[in-house]
Amino acid sequence: MNNDQQYYDIIIIGTGAGGGTLLHTLRESGKNILVLERGHYLPREKENWDTIEVFSKERYHTNERWKDKHGKDFRPGIGYWVGGNTKVYGAALYRMRERDFEKVQHEGGISPEWPLTYADFEPFYTKAEKLYNVHGKAGVDTTDSFRSEEYPEPPVSHEPLMQEVCDHLQRSGYNPSYIPLGIKLNEADRLNSTCIRCDTCDGFPCLIHAKADADINCVRPSLQHSNITLLTNVRVNRLLTSSDGTRVEQVEAEIEGKMQYFKGDTIVVSCGAINSALLLLRSANEKHPNGLANGSDQVGRNLMKHQNAVVLALSKNRNTNVFQKTLAVSDFYWGDKGYEFPMGHVQMMGKANGNMLAADAPAITPEFVLNAMASHSLAWWLTSEDLPSPDNRVYLKGNEVHLDYTENNTACFHRLIKRWKHLLNESGMFDSVLDHNLNISQDIPLSGLAHQNGTLRFGSDPKISVLDIHCKAHELDNLYVVDGSFFVSSSAVNPSLTIIANAIRVGEHLLEKWE
Repeated sequence: MNNDQQYYDIIIIGTGAGGGTLLHTLRESGKNILVLERGHYLPREKENWDTIEVFSKERYHTNERWKDKHGKDFRPGIGYWVGGNTKVYGAALYRMRERDFEKVQHEGGISPEWPLTYADFEPFYTKAEKLYNVHGKAGVDTTDSFRSEEYPEPPVSHEPLMQEVCDHLQRSGYNPSYIPLGIKLNEADRLNSTCIRCDTCDGFPCLIHAKADADINCVRPSLQHSNITLLTNVRVNRLLTSSDGTRVEQVEAEIEGKMQYFKGDTIVVSCGAINSALLLLRSANEKHPNGLANGSDQVGRNLMKHQNAVVLALSKNRNTNVFQKTLAVSDFYWGDKGYEFPMGHVQMMGKANGNMLAADAPAITPEFVLNAMASHSLAWWLTSEDLPSPDNRVYLKGNEVHLDYTENNTACFHRLIKRWKHLLNESGMFDSVLDHNLNISQDIPLSGLAHQNGTLRFGSDPKISVLDIHCKAHELDNLYVVDGSFFVSSSAVNPSLTIIANAIRVGEHLLEKWE
């Protein structure tokens, strides 16, 4: 053990949507803050916008291998960078709906009630949208809940083809809306706009730093304050507790092959839902034999990641869009005529090309066919809610990471796909509609983990939850968690904004506590 242990008021582990946002919230606290990040800054390079490098070669994903419930290896689709997975997210920043915080009956089971309500989160959603430059328009999406303020930025306009699709959907009786996007776009002054509305946004790192991510919007501005220290390429192995097991006293980290130990008054874990659970499990000791904060046996359980699929609508006409991820449809979020259960959400994806389609196409498919399909198609992203299950979990066998995950609530998901394909075919705007499932394949069935949440759920009852309502571990006095692991249910919209809003909420709680 290093005898020259360094002491900090607060140690934050991870710099993604949760950790990066919390850092920004606490930056002017005057507290001595240490931030430990497993990765480094994502490099600015031509490969940022290279489809083969990003999608086919997974240049910005980890090379780790985890195991599924059958013991089969897979490569998780996550990356370790300053800013976490927000470096490559699509920046669709949705609020969960008011009913999402309540107990909801699905065809496949129950989506449980949260210990807090939408009203508790609303002011923090508003702050999160301002911090992440969210563009949108209130009152268009019929499933939207009440808002205390309009979006901080105007909606991102539809390009001509997308406006045509939007108008057609409206004439057909549907309610298309704008996707709330966290990008640094100024359409009133395009000459001086950071964002250039390119076709390499959704799933790509942004070469020109025009995406509102945790690195650019939170971490780098915070480092201007002298009370903040960021260490990169640091792998945190364990959290070491006091002899009575009531506090985390030290963080054990590996830096350039050497173990170092850091002490802190308050420890915040934000490694992503899966890795945060793994860190607590790795930190088992005599007082916490099943892992830290795991007296409830809930650490690592209730893993959710959404059910996601892509539907391609092919047309004889060429897709002239460049930045097409601007339109969404929520008409089936809570069900459909003759079907009383929630189905899910539909939104446009970024523009596809042949190299994106190649991963799921038969190996003999000629490149020109894939390119032709991509240039004559619109890609729709469909999301349905998966329900929390204690059997869907992450755990360790020795040093091996295992994810036991079985799909649930699938009837609504298949119904949404079928309903959307029927709508597109019926519209007459497209010649054929195909499924193109990007998240689940025979080779890597669990690779799509961008929406991971739920492994350390929060609540008021320590018997069935890991964290309290302030996201402090029930069993430890100074351990907090601010990534997506605190989720009780997953809703059917992207989780990033809720993670960001919660990090602001927890940060403000800590500021009040320190006063």
